[in-house]
Amino acid sequence: MPNTSVQTGQDWGAVNVGRASANRVNVPKSALGVSRMKAMGLVQTERKHGAGGNASAHSGAGVNARKIEESDDLKISKVDKNLSKAIQQARMAKKMTQKELATKINEKPQVVGEYENGKAVPNGQIISRMERILGTKLPRPGKKPKSKDTATAGTAGGKTRGGPAKRR
Repeated sequence: MPNTSVQTGQDWGAVNVGRASANRVNVPKSALGVSRMKAMGLVQTERKHGAGGNASAHSGAGVNARKIEESDDLKISKVDKNLSKAIQQARMAKKMTQKELATKINEKPQVVGEYENGKAVPNGQIISRMERILGTKLPRPGKKPKSKDTATAGTAGGKTRGGPAKRR
């Protein structure tokens, strides 16, 4: 019979799990310890140039002032007083509460309250649902007319400036 060797057993060597005291590096914990290690030549330090470079974004002076100036043109339109009074009068004529009107138009009662107080941002879908439930025509918020600067920017005395479009 041939003699075949079968591997039996396992490698039962010692394994150190966790902190090994033999490979431990002594790291200084305080500034005094760091300075001592520097003096002995065991530690080298480097100065990082531009460290904390993102701090200028949070300074609050230069960039934020420009953002405030740009946001002046972006006024969010609120509901007109005419619309809020019309909603309130139509609701009272139907003898409905804000909660009843809100449930019929599938909105929260706070939404109806905001419309009646003039604090809501006008939404055409909500206004049309209110019109349908209240049975009246509510005044819609009108579009603001363009300012004179934007209306006459490309014209000079009613004539367009420039020639035909360029060909490429």
